[in-house]
Amino acid sequence: MAKKLPSTDVVVVGLGWAGSIIANELADTGLNIIGFERGPWRDTARDFNVASAADELRYNRRQELMLRTRQNTCTMRNNASETALPLRSWGSFHPGNGTGGAGNHWAGIAFRFQPHEFRLHSYLTERYGKELPAELTLQDWGTDWEEMEPHYAAFDRLAGVSGKAGNIKGTLIDGGNPFEGPRSAEYPNPPTLQTYAPTLFAEAARNFGYKPFPVPSALVSQPYTNSLGVKMGPCTYCGFCTNYGCANYSKASAITTVLPALIRKPNFKAVTNAEVLKVVMDSTGTKATGVIYADANGEQFEQPAELVVVAAFIFENVRLMLLSGVGTPYDPVTNTGTTGRNYAYQTANNVRLFFDDKNFNPFIGGGAIGMGIDEFNNDNFDHSGLGFMGGGSTRVTPIGAAPIDSRPMPPGSPTWGKGWKQATVKNYLSSMSIGCEASSYSVRANYLSLDPTYSDPHGRPLLRITFDFPDNDRKMAKYCIGKVAEIAKSMNPREIVVSSQQGHWDSRPYQSSHIVGGFIMGANPGTSSVNKHLQVWGVPNLFVVGSSAFPQNPGYNPTGTVCALAFKAADAIRSRYLKRPGEMIPV
Repeated sequence: MAKKLPSTDVVVVGLGWAGSIIANELADTGLNIIGFERGPWRDTARDFNVASAADELRYNRRQELMLRTRQNTCTMRNNASETALPLRSWGSFHPGNGTGGAGNHWAGIAFRFQPHEFRLHSYLTERYGKELPAELTLQDWGTDWEEMEPHYAAFDRLAGVSGKAGNIKGTLIDGGNPFEGPRSAEYPNPPTLQTYAPTLFAEAARNFGYKPFPVPSALVSQPYTNSLGVKMGPCTYCGFCTNYGCANYSKASAITTVLPALIRKPNFKAVTNAEVLKVVMDSTGTKATGVIYADANGEQFEQPAELVVVAAFIFENVRLMLLSGVGTPYDPVTNTGTTGRNYAYQTANNVRLFFDDKNFNPFIGGGAIGMGIDEFNNDNFDHSGLGFMGGGSTRVTPIGAAPIDSRPMPPGSPTWGKGWKQATVKNYLSSMSIGCEASSYSVRANYLSLDPTYSDPHGRPLLRITFDFPDNDRKMAKYCIGKVAEIAKSMNPREIVVSSQQGHWDSRPYQSSHIVGGFIMGANPGTSSVNKHLQVWGVPNLFVVGSSAFPQNPGYNPTGTVCALAFKAADAIRSRYLKRPGEMIPV
């Protein structure tokens, strides 16, 4: 029996990007906020000290910042005819653990989605009609660019995003991304300086008539004080970024931008090493009354609250809703139900180039330092007659070639001994990669549900992932990487190796943590779980915020949009819900 605690105004589940932003925004109203985090408290000075942060074995191989699978994991299968099996180690994606969440080890690439992405189904239907592949279950978001842009701008100021605008209030600007939506202002910081590989790629892309631009980066390019008064230092290109915490206060995360301000507020309390087990609902199922959580000793407590915000990683967002009986579980056979619907991923494609006459100094870099083009992304090119929709962000972003895992070699190279060492020496300095991180579009067969066999240490069913890349995404990946290969060949390498997503989803190799859907937003409660304010349909005091709200995934990194949605939800709560609690959009 859980011990019942005194009530509070708001509980926030998860203190990563989304939860920290919302907790901070609501704390400014004077409400009493309790934030729950499954993992430990993270602090830059203690956890990512400059003398110990660059530890590839600890952070990359042993996954120090990731959720322990013995705490919680998922089961996976490619289709409903298979028996799902548990993931015993994180490969395909990396859920975070502790305050800051996965934002501690993200790359820092901070794109905004394009305007048409928020009404994707309507947009593509209007443009292509019957050419839209029948397998796709694309949906509109229920919001639009005009509503999203101010919240993107708020995140830019919070994170100190570095970049070059390509469109300010409808005026196109040379040097920026010509395909981006109209921005209200220039980036808070200028672009980061580019290393050799991105510079070489940008030159080759220009020769094709493409328009390269600096990748928008949450690694600040100069000393910066953010919108909460928190100071950040310029990136030093240390090469230990993706999968690592930042020792230099350069990479924006909740622990470097939000929590230092939030933790000082007397009406906020963080409860760490506390796993929320379920959202407690009243007898009508139309009101959340709080949460039940287990502390580090396994003792259970009930924390009542007037308002509940679930802002964990996508998997836990969806699983908590399934375990709490919120919404109807999705049935792919009948295409009914909303909880678990429209799960999608991202397709990872790249071309590796090997040269004889180049030195890229690959140990220098950062997760979001690079140059990109968008000519092959989303609907920036005519899809008529191609048989697929979608596309990818093409870019060169050298993250830093750490010594254990960085062994770029062409096929046929020796895999051990003297020959392997010689191949390492020959190729380490003189190879580079052009990536194409592409869209993943939703289909009926890809969804999230509770596993009937496997459970966590608390006896709760694990989340079951049923996913495979649809034909649409494979066709898209093949087409887009073919275009990337043309640029690569023009750079006159000794050899190129082309890789595109053509097989089944394999959970073992890392691909990206850009997983979305399962508790999606929209304008229709019959096909979505939350409205445009991230308020659960039919449960007005419950908000679920994160990439779980995306109806599908475009060819961009999701973090900037997750954070914009967090600002959007907080704004709606402050400006509308608190003044008149209840449904902000009638069911």
